[in-house]
Amino acid sequence: MKFNPIITVGRQYGSGGREVAKKLAEVMNLSFYDKELLAEASRESGICQEVIENYDEKQEKRSFFSMLGTGFQGRTDSLGMYLEMPLNHRIFLAQFDAIRKIADKGSCVIVGRCADYVLRDHPNVLNVFIKASLEERIKRIERLYDPDPMKAEDMIRKADKQRATYYNYYATGTWGDANNYHLCLDTGVLGVNGAVELIRRAVELRQEKTEEEQIVW
Repeated sequence: MKFNPIITVGRQYGSGGREVAKKLAEVMNLSFYDKELLAEASRESGICQEVIENYDEKQEKRSFFSMLGTGFQGRTDSLGMYLEMPLNHRIFLAQFDAIRKIADKGSCVIVGRCADYVLRDHPNVLNVFIKASLEERIKRIERLYDPDPMKAEDMIRKADKQRATYYNYYATGTWGDANNYHLCLDTGVLGVNGAVELIRRAVELRQEKTEEEQIVW
């Protein structure tokens, strides 16, 4: 059996994680999903895409999520329960369903949105987290958006807090914890292209391991 990679990419703000994911998809000729995933979720759920974008990777309250752990698979299995949920929960489940369906279509790269958690049992998933030092991320934000260093640091801390809160709430885990990922890469050390190359090589090694296991059996 060939290993058909589903690569999820979590990232610290300012680490270049999205750029890594986009270049990886281009190099490996894979479908790429970031904001594109929101369009899929909108089509499947009927929720306006602008509304989904407003809630994207955001979570403000704590109270939810035992239902996924007990086998609840989203709106398709329990429509009545789905319609009674708060909107932010419905939006997450719309994304949950969209991620599953996207992965079922074949190899791709998916950025953020707890995709590593949603696909944690998928046989072809490779979960990656992209990080960099605060200093490196401030430099990147300054280069891209030209704010002063204090504003850049504030942007980073707020974005990371938002992503961590969202992930920790819905994924029942800790955002950025190495135990959640197969690879954790530092773009401050490797650069964007170096990170892309290491992920590409990891996919090759995973394929080699899959082939070796088939020979053994």
